[in-house]
Amino acid sequence: MTSLPDRFRAAARGAGATAPDADLDAAANYLLGRWSEPQRHYHDVTHLASVLDVVDRFAGLAPNPDRVRLAAWLHDAVYDPRALGDANERDSAEFAEGLLLSLGVPEEVSTDVARLVGLTAGHATEETDPDGELLCDADLAILASDDERYVAYTSAIRREYAHVPDDAFRAGRTQVLNALLELPSIYRHADIRAEWEDRAQANLKAELEDLA
Repeated sequence: MTSLPDRFRAAARGAGATAPDADLDAAANYLLGRWSEPQRHYHDVTHLASVLDVVDRFAGLAPNPDRVRLAAWLHDAVYDPRALGDANERDSAEFAEGLLLSLGVPEEVSTDVARLVGLTAGHATEETDPDGELLCDADLAILASDDERYVAYTSAIRREYAHVPDDAFRAGRTQVLNALLELPSIYRHADIRAEWEDRAQANLKAELEDLA
């Protein structure tokens, strides 16, 4: 199995990075350190690998799959459960652009990867943005899990927000779930939607009932 640093190096090269392999490996390992921070219970290396696996599986749906892979690596590079609003996504996007430029990724590509990272704040994409659709679909793949994995996911999210009182957490989580259900569809690519949409809709609605 290809290691995660190898996967980062391949995606960076595919996106035009000119830095030496040693610098690309150092960047990958630095990112893995971030993904392993103690406040992460769901948004961790396992989530990163899962998102990358979905991107790889459906790479043919995106015109620039290596940009999507890099955005997957960077979309939660900054993750503080105490941050307000979309601060994590905005900070991750800014970090992404700076890191990629330092690795010799062309400015146009670095800017586009940062844009993709920002989309994960609300997972709302345009039909003319298949790269963004794939990233968001991959990021939300967990929502179509079986019962056991979905319960593990919601439990991990609750641990990340252990500092939030129960009533406030229920209100915030309800808002997040309703926002997802108000999207035209949870999954934007037709192939992915056909496979996962019904299951994800059922999971979210069941969780809303539990929260109520």
